[in-house]
Amino acid sequence: MRAWSPDRVARAAGGRLVAPAPVTTGPRRVVIDSREVTEGDLFVGLPGAALDGGAFAARALQAGAWGTLTTPAHAAETRGTTPGAVIAVDDPIAGLHRLATEWRRALEVQVIGITGSTGKTSTKDLLAGMLRPYRRTVATAQNLNTEIGVPLTILSAPADTEVLVLEMAMRGLGQIAELAAIAEPDVGVIVNIGPVHLELLGSITAIAAAKAELIAGLRGGGTAVVPVDEPLLEPYHRHDLSWITFGLGGDVADLGDVRIPFESAHMRRNALAALGATRAVGVEPRGLVDVELSARRGQRVELDNGAVILNDCYNANPMSMRAALDELHRAPGRRVAVLGDMLELGPDEIRFHEEIGAYARERSDVLVTVGPLAAHMGGDYSVADAAAAAALVEEIVSEGDTVLVKASRGVGLEAVAEAL
Repeated sequence: MRAWSPDRVARAAGGRLVAPAPVTTGPRRVVIDSREVTEGDLFVGLPGAALDGGAFAARALQAGAWGTLTTPAHAAETRGTTPGAVIAVDDPIAGLHRLATEWRRALEVQVIGITGSTGKTSTKDLLAGMLRPYRRTVATAQNLNTEIGVPLTILSAPADTEVLVLEMAMRGLGQIAELAAIAEPDVGVIVNIGPVHLELLGSITAIAAAKAELIAGLRGGGTAVVPVDEPLLEPYHRHDLSWITFGLGGDVADLGDVRIPFESAHMRRNALAALGATRAVGVEPRGLVDVELSARRGQRVELDNGAVILNDCYNANPMSMRAALDELHRAPGRRVAVLGDMLELGPDEIRFHEEIGAYARERSDVLVTVGPLAAHMGGDYSVADAAAAAALVEEIVSEGDTVLVKASRGVGLEAVAEAL
């Protein structure tokens, strides 16, 4: 937004410039944490459950911010304290969303939105790796995939960006629709539909409806990239879109000239989805994809004693658990599965854990369960929490072992990987 005037920035956010900027150009970037402010930033003071970010607006200006975007009350408090643009807007979150949409339109980029019950972050990483040799690409960092992360990703894109790859997460109906309204995607990728957030949504059919909000939010003439074998998405077909299916028997059934540094079936399927999206924006990648997976999303970490950690502890559900266990089953040596609670599975949560336990015992040599729900998996060892698991695993892991660490985020199993 460097080329924008302060007035244009304020109008784009739906706000009012109540104190002028000391320069005629726009901000260098947008931040929401006053502790991260550097010279030339626009600080957006978002209200929170514990803290109101607007209260730190004056501090942001003192740190060299280009300006602030806050409620009128905070703008009045900030005005005149330190040189810098002060923009007042009734709802700072809505202002952030409007600003991101206006910047997306100004960029004239192709936007790809990605959602799914599992594997969307890995698919995002693969897609970015396929595109970057051919197009100037900006993709969601790590998992900044919410109503805050998506607009910040858009606003981080330089003026010469050609493709935006945006991961979109949800926990309820209407959230993907909100993200699509901000990003106005040209291509929508739905990686899969599975039993995630059942506690909130109640059924797989409702989960499909929530994910299909991405299809509804696509621009006319855009492209939907969907699994070939997913009838739950059929009610959401749009005749003004192009459709690309991936998977056995689909439009993208193999990787052709593309190679990926993974051999697991689920990563190859994610790569098929990513390849479908690259073709939708006119790119035909070839050769080995240079891809770096986001943190705690299946990275292989080799220890000094020759053991290997499969660090996949960011989140878990029945689909992703099975995929990770399949990967563990391929490993040489003794296979140790450290599995924690899968959360938000609704009234059938015990059955889901029992089924995963049976699957894990077939694909591992040692099963360590962490938490009260995971105890229903019936492991060789059962501990109450991540701290106890870390202490136990340090004792039982030996040279040549492969250790899978996986659970829902709330269990905090990164403590196990860090201990090892």
